[in-house]
Amino acid sequence: MSKIKQKKHSTFIDMTAMSDVTVLLLTFFMSTATFLPKEPIQVTSPGSVMEIKIPDAFITTILIRPDGKAYVNFDRPNDRRAILNKIGKDYNITFSKDQTNAFLNQPSIGVPINNTTFPKFLDLSLTEQDEYLKTHGLATDSADNQLKTWLTTAINVAREDGEEYAKKYNIAIKADRGTPYDNVAPVISTLQDLHLNRFNLITTLEQMPNLLATN
Repeated sequence: MSKIKQKKHSTFIDMTAMSDVTVLLLTFFMSTATFLPKEPIQVTSPGSVMEIKIPDAFITTILIRPDGKAYVNFDRPNDRRAILNKIGKDYNITFSKDQTNAFLNQPSIGVPINNTTFPKFLDLSLTEQDEYLKTHGLATDSADNQLKTWLTTAINVAREDGEEYAKKYNIAIKADRGTPYDNVAPVISTLQDLHLNRFNLITTLEQMPNLLATN
């Protein structure tokens, strides 16, 4: 007796709901994600077993070159604008609207403050600024401590707003694992001179060694 073959029907799955969920998740992650600021040089942070997480916002990051020059990044745009305005008043420099926008768009500060070099730097394109910063930076020695000048200006801006800089900002120092301590020490001394005695060192998390392991 022959069997009756049933006609196969294709299965249809409506993916509209899943697509909507995917778009919603993508939008959520894009709106809540914190993007790392662009840095002028790449460094390999030293290893550490310390698990203290550095905050993602309200942070001043100081990046130290192997030769001791430094870059500083203030992460709040409104504060950066106020810092630039105060620099202009203190050094009698008038910044154009384009120069101000250039300063706000360049996260790393690594140019000495004077009437010629700094405005000319801001007139460069963003790509030219990035190339310039790779070979320059802020001096941290006692003779011409440009890092201290920028930090002092930021502290004064905070005071004008009735705030205490040490409480307003978290400070993080980032240096390559091959940077000699003698080139890191001036940065730490600068912070101590400004009574900014609480700061973090950015490191790469390593596994805690097993001290109980036996051979």
